Amino acid sequence: MNTSIFKEYDIRASYPNEINEEIAYLIGRSYGSYLQEILDQQKCVVGHDNRLSSKSLYENMIAGILDSGCNVIDYGLITTPMHYYTRYLNKCFGIMVTASHNPKDDNGFKFSFDHLANARGKMIYDFRDYTLKKVFLDGQGIREKREIKDLYLQYMKDNVHMGSRKLKVVIDSGNGVTSTIAKDCHDIFSNLDVTYICNENDGTFPNHHPDPAVEENLSMLKQKVIETHADIGIAYDGDGDRVGVVDEQGRFLEADKLLIIGVRALINEVTNKTFLYDVKCTKALEDEIIKLGGTPYMERTGTSYTEASTKERNIPLGGELSGHIFFNDRGPEVCSGIYDGLRILEILSKSDKSLSELLEGINLYHSTPEIKINCDNEKKFEVVEKVKQYVKDKKYNASFIDGARISFEKGWALIRASNTGPNITLRFEAQNNEFLEQIKEEFTTLVNQLNK
Repeated sequence: MNTSIFKEYDIRASYPNEINEEIAYLIGRSYGSYLQEILDQQKCVVGHDNRLSSKSLYENMIAGILDSGCNVIDYGLITTPMHYYTRYLNKCFGIMVTASHNPKDDNGFKFSFDHLANARGKMIYDFRDYTLKKVFLDGQGIREKREIKDLYLQYMKDNVHMGSRKLKVVIDSGNGVTSTIAKDCHDIFSNLDVTYICNENDGTFPNHHPDPAVEENLSMLKQKVIETHADIGIAYDGDGDRVGVVDEQGRFLEADKLLIIGVRALINEVTNKTFLYDVKCTKALEDEIIKLGGTPYMERTGTSYTEASTKERNIPLGGELSGHIFFNDRGPEVCSGIYDGLRILEILSKSDKSLSELLEGINLYHSTPEIKINCDNEKKFEVVEKVKQYVKDKKYNASFIDGARISFEKGWALIRASNTGPNITLRFEAQNNEFLEQIKEEFTTLVNQLNK
């Protein structure tokens, strides 16, 4: 086993070179043993996405879990948020076969060891070390098949409260597993006139890469919004835990802008007025939270961390630039792109403004998209540590909760090691283009020099 398949938030790699049926059995055998031996848990819930390799990996993973003596509640083909909901309903931990938004030839496992979020950091590495010892329990667990669809639709119905305004909507499922449930979720609400694209269940993702945080993947959605004169376009990633949005003019709205819309809608409805965001998000979000009388809380990047932190602190709304949004003010929070989209639709349905008008009055900054510089996994953290030292030597004002986010009077710079690939990630934002280019030049040059 290549130990590099164990990432900061999950297990993820290429199929079949690094993850295959043998590895799936081993992961299952280890997971079932770990639950029983370390956490005193006798059962788990399981599910899989629609990637071509997922069903085979899934069956082998289940075989491993059962051979450890752990019982399995099998929900089959579901979205990752549906899997999270099964964890909540059954009050147990679980493991999901998915590679999220990765390319079609990748696969992996998202799994939990607590009731806050997926395993993260030390949890992952402790499980890795346990797995590598290959000293597992023996037994014969019981497999029970169940359905979650009706209960999940009821969850949507109970926790989304649409207004009276009729909305024209375009939904892009990216041919991911949300294509199996998206229409059912939106059919609940009579005020929605929905056009669906890329809504066929096809794990080869034939139309575009299923990552809604990358604007180029939303070209079809933009075109259809303009063509149909829709009020909004919504896209999901491969396993359904992230959302991407374009406005009525076909313009991409980053997730931090969606958080601003959410904060404006929730601020007077919630007791805890703290709102969470990750280090990649625009300062306009922090500005807006403060302006509205709330408390901004910046967290490290990584949905396992941001979701856990949102729940631990009972924060009503949190999220990341990547498109993970956590509405935590009603019912159980399950990191669902479909639910997040419906909550944005709810806000829009109770307003006479267009989606773009809901962002009027925010502070405007010039920003770059995420810039990724290829760097070996073994070297990337070393490079970032050297960047941190450079920042300290310069006596810059900085946060080091995730790499280095350096704050200047006119903008900020972020340099961090990616936890999902061999990259160093940079992002810059400033009040004007001149200063944006200045800080971008300083830190991209620095990283490239250190990366030689």
